[in-house]
Amino acid sequence: MNDLFKKRLKKQEKSWEELIDRPNQLQKNGNGIFDRYKHPILTAAHTPLFWRYDFNSKSNPFFMERFGINAVFNAGAIKWKNKYIVVARVEGADRKSFFAVAESPNGIDHFKFWDYPIAIPETGEADTNVYDIRLTEHEDGWIYGLFCTERRDPVAPRYDQSSAIAKCGIVRTKDLKTWERLADLQTRSPQQRNVVLHPEFVNGKYAFYTRPQDGFIDAGSGGGIGFGLSASITNASVDKEMIIDAKQYHTVYELKNGLGAPPIKTAAGWLHQAHGVRNTAAGLRYVLYLFLTDLNDLTKVTHKPAGYFLAPEDEERTGDVSNVVFSNGWIADKDGKVFIYYASADTRLHVATSTVDQLVDYVINTSPDGLRSATSVNVLKQMIDKNKKVLKKKEMQK
Repeated sequence: MNDLFKKRLKKQEKSWEELIDRPNQLQKNGNGIFDRYKHPILTAAHTPLFWRYDFNSKSNPFFMERFGINAVFNAGAIKWKNKYIVVARVEGADRKSFFAVAESPNGIDHFKFWDYPIAIPETGEADTNVYDIRLTEHEDGWIYGLFCTERRDPVAPRYDQSSAIAKCGIVRTKDLKTWERLADLQTRSPQQRNVVLHPEFVNGKYAFYTRPQDGFIDAGSGGGIGFGLSASITNASVDKEMIIDAKQYHTVYELKNGLGAPPIKTAAGWLHQAHGVRNTAAGLRYVLYLFLTDLNDLTKVTHKPAGYFLAPEDEERTGDVSNVVFSNGWIADKDGKVFIYYASADTRLHVATSTVDQLVDYVINTSPDGLRSATSVNVLKQMIDKNKKVLKKKEMQK
């Protein structure tokens, strides 16, 4: 083992250990809805050194990276054996993504990857790329992973090497280590992304939240977040998709929207988080928003605040795809604390925390979108008038 190899290995080991052991810090001056944490919980640098480097000094005398990792982001999440588990999208320098499990004792720091990435079995039609898995612990006893499987469009001309078809792939497991591949979800939509499995049966069937779209990037005639039922999960097929949360002009979800993670069941209804996309002069802007649906009628949205719930801030704005936050995983503890795992700029993974009570209060008591500037002014005016009365009463009591 030469001196250069030993020196670089020691330096990388020290840097990696310091990163894994670094405590996270709650950011000050939160908005009362959720709290951000200072440090990302996972980045490319968090991946094990033995993923990236050949530790044999004879075959790697300069201790070079042999398998480059570009980013770690968009993770499904689940509480498993008292550990906070995220199944992250890990993107290599070759642009191919794969899934890997990382666990934490507290949900906010000390996340550490398991030794091996997840080996997702392929169907008869090989996946070119897989990403953005949603984990659902279903009442049937299985943990399901629904993810986007991307394949080149078979009818695209040879000169067009960017046209792709997106479908919903489905796997299931009972130990997070061995995964069984099921048939891809079948719908009438030309393409599907951001599909989520509801955690309970609905009328004895499996319930899916879908995002029908015409193209790989553009939703086209796809109207928003859809909902449909399938009698089978091993050969899942949704014949009819009902749009339950539509795209809307001049909102944060005017271009497209999709569900993030499986909804949380609360006394007030099913709590959903979703992403909304709008176009800007600088490109697409992704934000997160929340809404509630009826406990017994999943297609009925009962409350939906105006605007976004969480948007990119500061360094979250920069990365491979700027001005983007995206979430496909959250965990609700038995004590009501909620861990929201969100990625920024398709580059790194963060955590924000709240409680079920706070999130439900936000959704129910925040005004809906009036869809016009005048209605926004009226909402603000009512808030100002209300607060002036409170301030006047306090002044009189002095």
